[in-house]
Amino acid sequence: MTLTIGVDVGGTKVAGGVVDDTGAVLVQVRRDTPAEDVGKTRDVIIEVVTELAAGRAIDAVGIGAAGWIDASRSTVLFAPNLAWRDEPLRQYVSDAVGLPVIVENDANVAAWAEFRHGAARDAEDSMVMFTIGTGVGGGIVLGGDLVRGAHGIAAELGHMLTVPDGHQCGCGRLGCIEQYASGNALVRFARAGARQEPHRATALLRLAGGEAEAITGPMVTAAAQGGDPVSSEAFAQIGRWLGTSLADMAQILDPQVLVVGGGVIDAGDLLLGPTRRSFADALAQRRRLPVADIRPAELGNSAGVIGAADLARRL
Repeated sequence: MTLTIGVDVGGTKVAGGVVDDTGAVLVQVRRDTPAEDVGKTRDVIIEVVTELAAGRAIDAVGIGAAGWIDASRSTVLFAPNLAWRDEPLRQYVSDAVGLPVIVENDANVAAWAEFRHGAARDAEDSMVMFTIGTGVGGGIVLGGDLVRGAHGIAAELGHMLTVPDGHQCGCGRLGCIEQYASGNALVRFARAGARQEPHRATALLRLAGGEAEAITGPMVTAAAQGGDPVSSEAFAQIGRWLGTSLADMAQILDPQVLVVGGGVIDAGDLLLGPTRRSFADALAQRRRLPVADIRPAELGNSAGVIGAADLARRL
């Protein structure tokens, strides 16, 4: 049995774990991320790896970072929620801990975890994963390998154009799917519905203290689970847009499996039901042909650690 370490670095936490070759996390540690300080963030990662490696025969370290990683999987080119700019992270960590290190985008490592040990573990060839959280991320596996592109920054699925001249996206474009199928979009749809039809959002507004602008994502989920019409319709809206994007992936790449992950997936069929209906409607003319299953992600918050460790094992 080989052991590798996976580290998941986000804007608020650094989570690490020792992972065996079956994808089982044997031991874990977690630290807060000093996101405004490049050196301190690097030191926390090294501290986590050193603690996990103590007394264990570790083969390699994988780091999943919330940012754009270069093609050599060594440098963080830019991290929107961290202070990294052209940060040679692999070299720093490898020199400090004396182990081979690989650095990869956090959405890619989560997708890889689901392909190898999660919802798509029965697929040997291909998978596309959409991660629905505050924004929309994703990862693509084709021919058994992650699709990374010429510069290492492929599979930015959240920034596919969905609505020409639509809502402004943080990337600078108008109408990206991130503006229609994310947690932020869910809240925007729910707030609009509560303002326009407060009599149909009584449960939701009760949770928000009567203020539409105080509505949050967890409130929308809780109200929808209780049958609140406006909250249910907000899920239906993001499901409709997500389903059309998944259909686009099916048409372009024909993967074996389509996986939906991220925090919003906790809503279960509130999201997946309308997503699957929209997907089927968009592919109505392909009913005689095989098409990918849509599955919920299985690994939750452990996906980053498991995926990073498994990619390190492939070194």
